[in-house]
Amino acid sequence: MASDQTRSHSVKIATLLSIIPGLGQLYNKRFIKGTIFLILSAAFLIVFYDILNIGYWGLFTLGEIPAVDDSRLLLSQGIIALILTSFGLTFYIANLFDARRDAKKIQDGSAITSIKESFLNAWDSSFPYLLVGPGLFLLVFIVIFPLLFMAFLAFTNYTLMNSPPKNLLDWVAFDNFTALVTIPMWRSTFLSVLSWTLIWTFVATTIQIALAMFLAVIVNDPRVKMKRLIRTVLILPWAVPGFVTILIFTALFNDNFGAINRDIIMPLFGDGIPWLSDPFWTRIALIGIQTWLGFPFVFALFTGVLQSISSEWYEAADMDGASRMQKFRFITFPHLMFATAPLLIMQYAGNFNNFNLIYLFNQGGPAVQGQNAGGTDILISWVYDLTFQSSQFSIAAAISLILGLIVAIFAFFQFRKTSTFKEGGEM
Repeated sequence: MASDQTRSHSVKIATLLSIIPGLGQLYNKRFIKGTIFLILSAAFLIVFYDILNIGYWGLFTLGEIPAVDDSRLLLSQGIIALILTSFGLTFYIANLFDARRDAKKIQDGSAITSIKESFLNAWDSSFPYLLVGPGLFLLVFIVIFPLLFMAFLAFTNYTLMNSPPKNLLDWVAFDNFTALVTIPMWRSTFLSVLSWTLIWTFVATTIQIALAMFLAVIVNDPRVKMKRLIRTVLILPWAVPGFVTILIFTALFNDNFGAINRDIIMPLFGDGIPWLSDPFWTRIALIGIQTWLGFPFVFALFTGVLQSISSEWYEAADMDGASRMQKFRFITFPHLMFATAPLLIMQYAGNFNNFNLIYLFNQGGPAVQGQNAGGTDILISWVYDLTFQSSQFSIAAAISLILGLIVAIFAFFQFRKTSTFKEGGEM
């Protein structure tokens, strides 16, 4: 039973005192823990005060004196200040909950664990987090920091003509995003590139998946002999480095001396096809090359899944008088999709950002009149051109942000719809 003294112990007071980390613990007579919290809080403020002060000043102002203040450096310091603040707030909130939890135990008359017991309990519960801690630290500064830097640049006026340290950057709110839909040149280019990116992603990925499924089902048929040899041959394109294959296809599709025009098209039709100079034919070539590059991996996935489908199901279907199409529709196809849907979604996401093929084949060309992007540029290759050739850094960052949101939203909703995630892997 709780005594009168413990009942009078106030949870509210402990929580309010914890506004200054450690005081709530001292009120709860957790003197060692309270002292540690006070020391850690003071050390955090003393060590990081200058970084936080300069970081937030630079984040809001982006500098005040041209050629002295570098807006890029100040923006980086501001992002670091935000990351440090998030760590500090996590500790601060944990301190509030800790003081409140101990105060409730005292008020209820429950025994409070000692420092040693708390440490052992924390060690047992947080050991997995301790193991992933170094990876999380690297993730924050190798992945999250660059993403935040890019996201913030999308709201500035960073261009070649207005680049630090000679000039200071300014916050321009959503001007870069509105420019993509209001300024005629940007609007036409953005809509053209976005539409081709979506068509490219859907058509190229769907064809490679359909071809892989067709070949996997055919090879898996019991009447087909030498299955291992056939599977090995079909997977060979996957074994060759992608950039080597792309460079070879670039030579094969060359308008003047390429083997496809010289040895196949011209003998049959007389005139060659402008594979590299006409956007339509360049897109056809790109879809064909991606089909060649992408189907072996999907074929290997489907082949493995088909081996796991019990033959008894097909025998039962035969006894029920099911046709080949019905067996494929109700047995083969659902199992293929159930086992590989997440990976197939990643195939779409990968092709949406397939920079290597687009750039190595024809650098996003050919050029299109009235646009500042090539006829086969997808969003990611257009961003590359804007960044490293046109130095339109803020617009490139805005497009990158849009691109990331499209991929994230698509992947999120598609993953939620897949039965693999809904059913937790149960058949």
